[in-house]
Amino acid sequence: MLSPSSSPLESPALPQNFRVGVIGAGSMGKNHARIFGEMPEVKFTSVLDERPEVANEIASKFGAKASSGMDAFIESVDAATVATPTVTHFSIAKKLLESGKHVLVEKPFTETPQQARELHELAQQRGLVLQVGHIERFNPVLSALESRLTHPRFIEATRLSPYPGRSLDVGVVLDVMIHDLEIILHLVRSPWVQVDAVGVSVLSKREDIANVRIRFENGCVANITASRISQDKLRKIRLFQKDAYLSLDYQNQSGYLLRLARDGEKESSLLGKLLGVATDATIVTEFAGRKIVREPVEVDKGEPLKRELADFIACAKAGSQPKVGGLEATAALELALEITRQIETSEKPGLSPQ
Repeated sequence: MLSPSSSPLESPALPQNFRVGVIGAGSMGKNHARIFGEMPEVKFTSVLDERPEVANEIASKFGAKASSGMDAFIESVDAATVATPTVTHFSIAKKLLESGKHVLVEKPFTETPQQARELHELAQQRGLVLQVGHIERFNPVLSALESRLTHPRFIEATRLSPYPGRSLDVGVVLDVMIHDLEIILHLVRSPWVQVDAVGVSVLSKREDIANVRIRFENGCVANITASRISQDKLRKIRLFQKDAYLSLDYQNQSGYLLRLARDGEKESSLLGKLLGVATDATIVTEFAGRKIVREPVEVDKGEPLKRELADFIACAKAGSQPKVGGLEATAALELALEITRQIETSEKPGLSPQ
C-alpha cells in the first residue's frame, strides 16, 4: 500500500551548496536548465543528454557542464530533473533515487502504474522527494480557482494546440490531456466510476484529438477535450457549482466568476473601484428578483515552471512532500491509460470498450 503523500519525509542531510542537474536537453529540458541557471538558491552543475553536442551547448549557455555519462552526472548533483522520452523515465529515475538523489520527472510519469508505484515507494523508503511535472498545478490560475471552490458539480476543460513535432512517443491523452486529468482529480477528490472516451489519430500513429466524459462517485461530471492538431492555442477550464460558475484561462492567466448577487448588492461604483473598496462587479442578468453578478478573478501572474522548480527545491531542502508526488501522478496516469485503452479498443473493428 502506498504511503500518504502528505506525510513528511525523513530526508538525508543536504549540503549547503545544493547542486542540481538536468537529464534530457530537449524542449522541456532546455527550460529547466534556463531556470536552474537563474536560481540563486542552487548551483546548476550538470546536463546529460545522449547528444553530447546539445548537452555542451545548453550547459555552457546556463553555467553548467556537460556530463560524460550517468555515473559522472550522479556524482555532480544532489537533485535532478528528468526530461527524456517516457520510455526511459522509470530506469533513469530509479537509478537516481537509488543513488540518494531527489528527482523531478516530467509527465507522463512512467509507462505503467506499476512502475510509478515502485518509484513512489522507493522515494518514500529513502526519504527523498519525487515530484512529477504536472506544471499546471503551479499555474496561478489554479490557486485562484481553489480559493473559490466549494463543491464542483460539472467541470469542462479544453486544451488545444498546433502540432508540436515533439512527445510523439505518446498520444494526446498522455501528452496533453493528462494535465487536466490530474487537476480534476485534485479538485473533485472522489473516485471516478465511469469513463466514456473517443479519439482519432490524424498525423501520428496515436490519437491526436480526444474527448472524454468522466463521472465521479460523488456525482460530479467532467468533460475534457484535448487536441494537438488545432490551428489555435487554448487552455481553459470552466467549473459549475451550486452558487457560482468559474471560467479560467490558463494561457492568459485570467478569468471571471458568475455568481448570485447577495441581498441588496448593487453594481460596483466607479468611485469604489478607484478607491479600491469595491471589485469590478457587474450585474449581467436579473430575473424574478434575483441577480447574477460577473466579477473578474484576481490572478497573481507568474511563470508556472519557475514556481514548479522552486517548489521542488524547497521540498528537497525542507524534506516535505511536493504538490504532485508519486501518488497523485499515478492516479492521473491510471485514468489516462484507461482513456487510451478505450480509444485504442474502439478503433479496432468489431470491438468495443468494456
